[in-house]
Amino acid sequence: MTGPQGQLRLVGRLVEASNGTFLAEDDAGARWVYKPVAGEAPLWDFPPETLGRREVAAYRLSEHLGLGLVPETVWCEGPLGEGSAQAWIDGAPTDLVGLLRPEDVTEAWLPIVAGATEDGATVVLAHRDDPRLRRMALFDALLNNSDRKGAHLIADGERVRGVDHGVSLHVDAKLRTILWGWAGDPLTDDERAVLGLARDIAAPVAPGLADEEWAALSVRAEAILAAGEFPVPSGRWPSIPWPPL
Repeated sequence: MTGPQGQLRLVGRLVEASNGTFLAEDDAGARWVYKPVAGEAPLWDFPPETLGRREVAAYRLSEHLGLGLVPETVWCEGPLGEGSAQAWIDGAPTDLVGLLRPEDVTEAWLPIVAGATEDGATVVLAHRDDPRLRRMALFDALLNNSDRKGAHLIADGERVRGVDHGVSLHVDAKLRTILWGWAGDPLTDDERAVLGLARDIAAPVAPGLADEEWAALSVRAEAILAAGEFPVPSGRWPSIPWPPL
C-alpha cells in the first residue's frame, strides 16, 4: 500500500482512544485508523497538533531502520481534515504480555513488576522472552516512546506490530514501557547496527517535527551504543504506562 486510495469514509469511532480516533475505509475497501489533528487533545508536555505527525514519524523511522515494526502510516486529508492514517491490522493484542500468578512465571517469562488485585491476590506484570518484543523494546528506546502498553502490541500473523506512537520522539527522556525485561542486557551486533543507523540520521525522515527532536534521537542512539546495553529505568520519570495492558 501507499496510503489510502481515493477518499476516506468514516466507518466508526474507536471510543477507547484518548484522542479523536476513527476507523475509516478508502475507495479500494482498505481500512485505516484515522487520527485527525482536529481531534487531538492538548498535552502539557508535547507541542500542539503534532501527535499525528509523530505517528507518521514512527512508521518512517521503523522503515528507515529496516525493522518493519509499525503498520504503514501516512499523512493525509480526511473527512475531518488533515491527520494521520495507519493501515488497520486485523488482529488482537499479543498474548506475549500479561498479568500472571507468581507460580505461572516460568523461565519463558520476564517479570517486570508485582502488584495486588482488589481482593489482595498477588499478580506479576510480565512479558515473554521473545526476540520480536526485544526488537520492539530497542525501537521504543530510540523512539522515546511514552506509552508502550500491552494493548499497543498487536499480533499480525507471526509478526508483532506496534501502534499508537503519538507521544514519542520528545527531546526530554520520557520512556514508559512494559518491555523492561532486557534492561541492562548487553547489545548484540545486530542491535548495534540498528543503533548506528539511528545515530547517523542527518535529516528528518518525516516532516512536521522540530529539528531538535530528530537531533535528540541521534543523541539517544549514541548514548545506548556508548553504554553497550539496553536502557534501565531512570527513576526520574514513571517507567511503566498506566494502565499497563
